[in-house]
Amino acid sequence: MHFLLFYDLVPDYAERRGAFRDAHLAKAWAANERGELLVAGALTDPLDRAVLMFSADSPAVVEEFARTDPYVTNGLVTSWSVRAWTTVAGTLAATPVRPARP
Repeated sequence: MHFLLFYDLVPDYAERRGAFRDAHLAKAWAANERGELLVAGALTDPLDRAVLMFSADSPAVVEEFARTDPYVTNGLVTSWSVRAWTTVAGTLAATPVRPARP
């Protein structure tokens, strides 16, 4: 199943992230190597949110990532939320649905 992790970022995120970026990226790449984190990044214009896409059996994996992420623990993230995402199209779809054939 896929889950999206949404981060709301502090207004001065770009200025503050440098001190924690290596630790955050190490955590993200480790989750990727375990097959949990598929893709992640910040939204721009404005730089106020980030979205991380996970593949996991339950939201607990995603919640644990967020609770221990250096961006969260050091106050760069003002709030976060996890949403289950039913993916149906594309090569990464967890529950692919193809159109009916005539």
